[in-house]
Amino acid sequence: MTASFVYDAVRTPFGRAGGALSGVRPDDLAALVMRETVERTGIDPERIADVIFGDANQAGEDNRNVARFGALLAGLPTSVTGVTVNRLCASSVEAVIQAARAVESGDAELVLAGGVESMSRAPFVVEKSPKPWPATGNPQMWNTSIGWRMVNRALPSHWTISNGESAEKVAREHGISREAQDAFAVRSHRLAAEAWAAGVFDGEIVQVPGAELARDEGIRADTSLERLAGLRALFADDGTVTAGNASSINDGASAVLVGAEGALDREPLARIAGRASHGVDPDDFPLAPIEAANKALARAGRTWADVDFVELNEAFASQALADLKGWPELDPERLNIHGGALAIGHPLGASGGRIIGRAAHELARRGSGVAVAAICIGVGQGLAVVLER
Repeated sequence: MTASFVYDAVRTPFGRAGGALSGVRPDDLAALVMRETVERTGIDPERIADVIFGDANQAGEDNRNVARFGALLAGLPTSVTGVTVNRLCASSVEAVIQAARAVESGDAELVLAGGVESMSRAPFVVEKSPKPWPATGNPQMWNTSIGWRMVNRALPSHWTISNGESAEKVAREHGISREAQDAFAVRSHRLAAEAWAAGVFDGEIVQVPGAELARDEGIRADTSLERLAGLRALFADDGTVTAGNASSINDGASAVLVGAEGALDREPLARIAGRASHGVDPDDFPLAPIEAANKALARAGRTWADVDFVELNEAFASQALADLKGWPELDPERLNIHGGALAIGHPLGASGGRIIGRAAHELARRGSGVAVAAICIGVGQGLAVVLER
């Protein structure tokens, strides 16, 4: 079986809900990062065996296989197929994993993976009556930007609590204080602001034409413990999870070019050495990355002693801190060394491509090393990928 490699990775800056990217359709965002990846690498697009893109919502302008429509809008040949995958917050990690499997099995030499989400443009949906012309009743309307809707009542009620309530549960059960969560959030904003100022992200960013967004819109360099302490809890009267220590609602896209060894006349950024998924009770979803990463490392023939740094998606500060507790061998300073989603943002379908791309670019900058990219997923799942150079 052949190995699979990340040859390049690109993303848009991430915009806030209702912000600089809210006027851009998700299929146009997807097309932008696809087109940029092809142009940057100089590959003949005819060589792309498939486009695999993640998208968590798929209820609006992204509802008809956004991978295929993004590829068409990007100007890729009609012979290049596209498929959209959904593993909620980890949709673009799933896309990269499926691309790696296609390469390693010999089904493809080059696959363009990634993901997109416009949470700003996610539509409202209305329940449809089973009767064609209901005489009475007020149909329920749902906002599809985030969260569960039309939940099956057969599920246990504690499994259908919101992600924020799960983050509160994890904080309470693992002794993670409000102060610790706020301090972690301040760190994320500080590191992300410093990374942008130092040009760390420059090589992996494509600007969105017509959008005045030079960098990730959610980063607040002046965020402080004092400011975050003044925010109210969102999910419980005596809670600790606030808008300041939780990821925001965002828009953006990411792309990762996956290929076989020697597929391009250039050195790849990193090799995909291992990957794994892990499931837990839905209300414990913040903890799922712990075992996903442990499994991925074992499959890569590595241990935590080999890991140089970790890119963990920060859905909530309590989630990231709980995961850190589950990896006692990991130096906390090696986690999200350039900030994370608490500052950068979390456009669901695009976040996995961001953390994999960031890890691959950082390994290339260092010239060698081992990195883990891990992400939690609503409804009780986690995914992790091990990258090596």
